[in-house]
Amino acid sequence: MKEGQEMIGVLLIHGFTGGPHELAPLIERLKETTDWLIEVPTLPGHGLDLDLLPYTHEEWIKTVETAYQKLNQEVDRLYIVGFSMGGMLAGYLAGKYGADKLVMLSPSRKYLNLIKLTKEVTQLVKDRVVGELEENFTYKHYHHKQGKIPLKAYLEFVKCVKVTEPYLKEIKNPTLVLQGMEDGLVPYQTTHALDKEIPIDIDVIYYLDSKHMICLGDDQEVVVGSVLDYLLKAPHERKEKEANTT
Repeated sequence: MKEGQEMIGVLLIHGFTGGPHELAPLIERLKETTDWLIEVPTLPGHGLDLDLLPYTHEEWIKTVETAYQKLNQEVDRLYIVGFSMGGMLAGYLAGKYGADKLVMLSPSRKYLNLIKLTKEVTQLVKDRVVGELEENFTYKHYHHKQGKIPLKAYLEFVKCVKVTEPYLKEIKNPTLVLQGMEDGLVPYQTTHALDKEIPIDIDVIYYLDSKHMICLGDDQEVVVGSVLDYLLKAPHERKEKEANTT
């Protein structure tokens, strides 16, 4: 970093039952193209080896607050990026403590889009028949969680969304929301609700063929590029658009 240049930090927050791997392409690109400080905490009980039962939403919130406070003391400008439940946690931090920029990836303001989820499960059945199950995107990213998500953890997830939601109306910083139209867990209409709840104009990009794991799917290069471009550039006039990357 050049002398006199501002130090920038980015706090990235993964989703419910996930881990830093959900954001890996974005993390790698940030490290390759910037000299920013990157912080990616793992929420208690999360990661590739799930152990959710002992932990509560209060502990998840405390973890990101601690990471925020530590990074905020080390940088001049702080950006927050959150995926799914991590998007709600990111919004909570931005609303309660402030941030210079906020990026919400498939934020779980509303959740469990049963129609789209049913379509994905149907595709799983078809893939099993034709022997392509290992190649199915949904299976590859969710099969390791099978049998490891107790009911209590789902209830803690709901509590986390309820606790963080009121802070959306306190967000004052530039905000970008990215949402896949084929998301099997979070309805894309969620973004319309966010646009009403967040009191400033927000930038929105819809990806017509992206599912929930927006940083790991076929559109990942475009998604990562959009996030990096947003963080590198000065705030701009609100723009809502669709991105068809087929």
